[in-house]
Amino acid sequence: MSALNAFVVAVELAERQRDAARQALANVQGARQSAQAQLQQLTGYAAETQDRWGLKAGAAVQPEVMHHHYHFMGRLDHAIDLQTRTLGGQDQRVAQARQALLQAELRLASLRKVLERRQAELAQQQQRREQKQTDERASQRAAARVGALEQE
Repeated sequence: MSALNAFVVAVELAERQRDAARQALANVQGARQSAQAQLQQLTGYAAETQDRWGLKAGAAVQPEVMHHHYHFMGRLDHAIDLQTRTLGGQDQRVAQARQALLQAELRLASLRKVLERRQAELAQQQQRREQKQTDERASQRAAARVGALEQE
């Protein structure tokens, strides 16, 4: 029975590990969604800024103003590039967390299967013991009847 208890404890531990892996995946997915939202915000802001600075035909703009605009847009493009890389890193973390969750679920499933098999074996052993006891009692009763008949 202690071997069965060890399996029960192993299953409980595997369940906790699976739950922790599931929570880690949820956390990483939340971080990825935040990174995605920030990237969308940056690209939206860059598009709005570029639209605002769209030159109309015949409009005159000071060269230094254009220089500042191009410099600012360059910085925005750099920020977008950095955020895109961050998003790529988050994608990798999500994939790793999914793989860890899958491994935890597979381990839990295999431990549960072993536990079920062990429980079935123990139930079968118990059933055999009970059948043996029943057979022995029946044999003893039959022997007692035969002995009683012989004494008559």
